[in-house]
Amino acid sequence: MIQLNVNGKALKADVEPDTPLLWVLRDTLQLTGTKYGCGQALCGACTVHLDGAPVRACMTPVSSVIGRKITTIEAVDAGKVGKAVQEAWRKLDVVQCGYCQSGQIMSAVALLSHNRKPSDADIDDAMSGNLCRCATYVRIRAAIHEAAKALA
Repeated sequence: MIQLNVNGKALKADVEPDTPLLWVLRDTLQLTGTKYGCGQALCGACTVHLDGAPVRACMTPVSSVIGRKITTIEAVDAGKVGKAVQEAWRKLDVVQCGYCQSGQIMSAVALLSHNRKPSDADIDDAMSGNLCRCATYVRIRAAIHEAAKALA
């Protein structure tokens, strides 16, 4: 039995230590907002926060996150930055198919948590690991700027 801190709650998972965090979140804890995309940490659909930093849950063994704070898309709106990002996403109608958006939002929140006035280059760098098959990149960048203005 592995003890985890997920979204501010102490949760237990009866899984093998090398199980990817993504499958623990989705299959064991039923937190399905974090998506499976590529399974190789290349697309960013599985992005969650580990102690506030974005990580790819598909390649993170659950044993490596014991004692650390895991935040998923289900709880990202609990903070000021998360609320601002999600409001900007809605306001600018960023989502097309939506599959990658939980990972996109998690990366955007991580960026704005550390940089409230990101340049286009800062945004491109922070978001470079998140792919969108619908190519909503222009709207994503605009929404991050919008959220930054709301947080100023």
